[in-house]
Amino acid sequence: MPEILLHYIWQKQLFATFPQHTIDGQPIEVLSPGVHNTHAGPDFTNVHLRIGSQEFYGEVEIHIHASDWNRHHHQSDPAYNHVLLHIVRDSDTAVYTASGREVTQCQLQYPGNTDYLSRLVIAAQQMDNAFFSITCSHTLLRDPDLLTYGWKKALLHQRLNCKKEAIQRLLNITHNSWEEAFYITLAHHFGFHTNGIPFEQLAIQTPLLYINKHRNSLFQLTAILLGQSGLIDTMQSADAEALQREYRFLKAKFTLEPIDKTMWKRLRMRPQNFPETRLRQFARLLHQSQFLFSRLMEARTVAQMQTLLTLQPLTTDSSDTLLPPPPLGADAVRTLIINTAIPYLYARGKETEAVTLLEQLPAENNRIIRQWQTLGQKVKTGADSQALLHLFINYCQPHRCQNCDIGYQIFLQNGISA
Repeated sequence: MPEILLHYIWQKQLFATFPQHTIDGQPIEVLSPGVHNTHAGPDFTNVHLRIGSQEFYGEVEIHIHASDWNRHHHQSDPAYNHVLLHIVRDSDTAVYTASGREVTQCQLQYPGNTDYLSRLVIAAQQMDNAFFSITCSHTLLRDPDLLTYGWKKALLHQRLNCKKEAIQRLLNITHNSWEEAFYITLAHHFGFHTNGIPFEQLAIQTPLLYINKHRNSLFQLTAILLGQSGLIDTMQSADAEALQREYRFLKAKFTLEPIDKTMWKRLRMRPQNFPETRLRQFARLLHQSQFLFSRLMEARTVAQMQTLLTLQPLTTDSSDTLLPPPPLGADAVRTLIINTAIPYLYARGKETEAVTLLEQLPAENNRIIRQWQTLGQKVKTGADSQALLHLFINYCQPHRCQNCDIGYQIFLQNGISA
C-alpha cells in the first residue's frame, strides 16, 4: 500500500464513517484535516482535532509503519516537534520528537477496498485539479446557474460567522481585549498562509503591551519581532549585529521566550516572502500605525483601509541603521483587509458595512478561485471569492454534497432523496 494512499484518505476524509481512536483508546474527531504541506516538514498543517474532550490545532505526519518516523530521522528533527498526531496503518512502535515528547498516534480506520482507493488516487493524478476537487464539476460546467446568488450569500455569511467565532476564541484568551485579539489576527495573516501559524505564535508570545512600550522606535520593534521569531541569530544582514544586541536587552527586560525557529517555512518561496522580510514589514506597520484597530473600525471605505495598511515612507531617523523591506503589494494589502479588518467589523456587529466593503473589493486570485472560474463561475468581488472559498473548503473538500444547495438540486434532478 503506497503512503500517498493514506495521504489521500486523510485529505478527502474517506475515514469519516469509521470511529477513530488514539492507540491508548481516546476518541478522535477530525474537525479539519488541514492543508497538505508541499514544503519541508510534517505532511499536513492547520489541522483541527478533538482528542478526548480537548481541542487541538497543529500538524499531522503520516506513515505506513510508525517505525518509519525513526527511519526518516524525524526523532532528531526539530521541525517535527509540533506534530500533534501521527497517522499510521501499523503502529509498530512508540515515537518521540527531538524535544523528547511522545507523539500521540492513531492507527487509521478506513474503507478496506484498497484497489478502489488506488484507482481513485491514479484518477486524481491523471485529472486536472480544477475538476477533481469539485465533485459536481461536470454538472456545473453544463449549468453554472446551479450555484445561485442566494447560496453564495448564505456561504459568505457562514464564512464570516466562522471568522467571528475564531475572533471570540481569541477574545477569550486575551481577557476580552479587542486590540490584542486583532494584533494576533493581523500577525497570523502577515504569514500569508505559508507562515500564518508561526506568526500567530510569535504574537501570542510577544504581548501587545510590550510592543506598545516601544512602538515609537522602529529599530526596537524590528529587534523584538526578529528576536522572538528565533531567526535573529542566523541573520547575516548588515544590521544583524545591532539588532541581536538590542534583542538581548529587550528579551531580558521583558523575560521573553522566542518561538521555535523550525516552525518557519521558506522552501520554493521568493525572497520578498521570506519570514525575515515579512517581520520587518510587520514592524514597520506597527511603528507607523498607532491606534490601528480603532482607526480601521472607524474607516468607511476600502480606500481608507488601504491607506491605513499601506507601508508609508519613514519620517524618522530610525531608518538609517535598518535595511528597508520592500513595500507591501496592493494584493497583500487587500488580503489583510479581507482577513483582518472586515471580519472584526462583522464581529463587532457592523455586518452590513462588512459585506458592503467585501462587495467593493476585487476578488482574490488563488488556485481555488481559478478552479471556480474554470467551471464558468463569475467571481468579481471579494464577497464572491470569500463565499466560494468557504464552499470549497467546507463542502467540496470533505464531500458534504448532501449539505450543499448545489448537491441538493442535483439530487432532485436525478430523482434522489437528499
